[in-house]
Amino acid sequence: MHHLTLLSAVLGLGLLANTPMALAKNLVFCSEGSPAGFDTAQFTAATDNDAAEPIYNRLVEFERGGTAVQPGLAKNWEVADGGLSYTFHLREGVKFHANKDFTPSRDFNADDVLFTFQRMHDREHPFRKAYPTEFPYFVSMGLDKNIKSIEKIDPMTVKFTLNAVDAAFIQNLAMSFASVLSAEYADQLLKAGKPSDINQQPIGTGPFVFQRYQKDSQIRYKGNKQYWAPEEVKLDNLVFSINVDPSVRIQKLRRDECQVTLNPRPADLPALKQDKKLNVMEQAGFNLGYISYNTERAPFNQLPVRQALDMAVNKDAIISAVYQGAGQKAVNAMPPTQWSYDNSIKDATYDPEKAKQMLKAAGVKEGTEITLWAMPVQRPYNPNAKLMAEMLQSDWNKLGLKVRIVSYEWGEYLKRMKTGEHDIALIGWTGDNGDPDNWLGTLFGCAAVGSNNYSRWCDPEYDSLVTKAKQVSDQEQRTTLYQQAQQRLKQQVPITPVAHSTVNQPISAKVTDFKVSPFGRNDFAGVSVD
Repeated sequence: MHHLTLLSAVLGLGLLANTPMALAKNLVFCSEGSPAGFDTAQFTAATDNDAAEPIYNRLVEFERGGTAVQPGLAKNWEVADGGLSYTFHLREGVKFHANKDFTPSRDFNADDVLFTFQRMHDREHPFRKAYPTEFPYFVSMGLDKNIKSIEKIDPMTVKFTLNAVDAAFIQNLAMSFASVLSAEYADQLLKAGKPSDINQQPIGTGPFVFQRYQKDSQIRYKGNKQYWAPEEVKLDNLVFSINVDPSVRIQKLRRDECQVTLNPRPADLPALKQDKKLNVMEQAGFNLGYISYNTERAPFNQLPVRQALDMAVNKDAIISAVYQGAGQKAVNAMPPTQWSYDNSIKDATYDPEKAKQMLKAAGVKEGTEITLWAMPVQRPYNPNAKLMAEMLQSDWNKLGLKVRIVSYEWGEYLKRMKTGEHDIALIGWTGDNGDPDNWLGTLFGCAAVGSNNYSRWCDPEYDSLVTKAKQVSDQEQRTTLYQQAQQRLKQQVPITPVAHSTVNQPISAKVTDFKVSPFGRNDFAGVSVD
């Protein structure tokens, strides 16, 4: 009997080796940084949004690899009252994930949509009071002021009423910050006195279920067997392997320790493109790398000082050294592929001599010390911020300034910039939704000071143009207003646009149906590994 048991155990193991369990489809993504958490409403960095993307859905979703919006947790919707009301009809039978402390007792419904948006909208919301946090996108796009009410019409219908027409409203709801959370889970966390777990132990309805996260090491997810769109879940396990160093990410990809990565160094591209086991996906970047002047601080609160710094930047040298052929010179506050882009805008002539005289005339003394902040991570819009900062240091030293380069860990860098601690900072943006407001309003509008407006520039003339443009639905009228806004921004120099980079994404040839997002998202729904 014992022998028989032993034999069947051995045979059992043999059988197990041939079962689907052993043939599990696993994909490892070599990511570039540690997320600050998984509560997407709090964050604007792609690192945070990528880490949360597998877990959640939104009412509407961007099509994979494109900018068009399609149904998500809402199966359809109607717009009425001249664009002031949106009624969403919700998808039935959608299940929330479970974890060791939470098992949902019901399917997704209108209460979850109400919780998600009322927490951002209402400063007195009990969950927000228990777990106070900022909602940078919600605020910088003016949704906190423009949403008049969010109502539950019935368990599967929700109505949003706006104070003013917002031509970008549906596009905005497809962004990460609008990911729908479980009201039931939030309620349980509130009762247990652990509201911050919404950020560290996330529950969503998405294609992957969160397992665990070790900072600076890895994030693990498993395929959601109960997903409402089962054809989108082709992986059993998804792992984010966190590697800040681009050369480590590339080595891991070559050794098949990860199958997808991002932001390779331009110098590595020729060899990657020749490797038969890899596939380098290339796309014109929907992005902008720029220099942001803190206009609330002297001497950058003076226009002639900003103009002088701007005309002393040797953009051609930066693009050649930093982007190495994978970037084009930027002269405007958004990429040329964005509709309403003004082609007539030109840069000031590169003229360090004139810049030096302008600084002197503005009363900036020789030897004045300024800080220049440089990101610690590679971004799609800036492959090497440290090198760019060193080149700017040299450009501005020639004007008699003493430039000190400063850096912090990525989450800390963004946090400190939002409170305006910097003099000048390197930063950038990858478009989120295909609407011009996502550049001109989200980055430079008055409502965005303290969130994504790192120049802390609030210009009433500019602001009224972008506000008007959002409240008109005719694209030609919007274009005219946005072009006037672009002209005003160029004259006032709150930023120096540097480059739009080409996005190169190396993946293993074994990966099928991965799509490069114009918004710089890494999305693994529908992706498989051979």
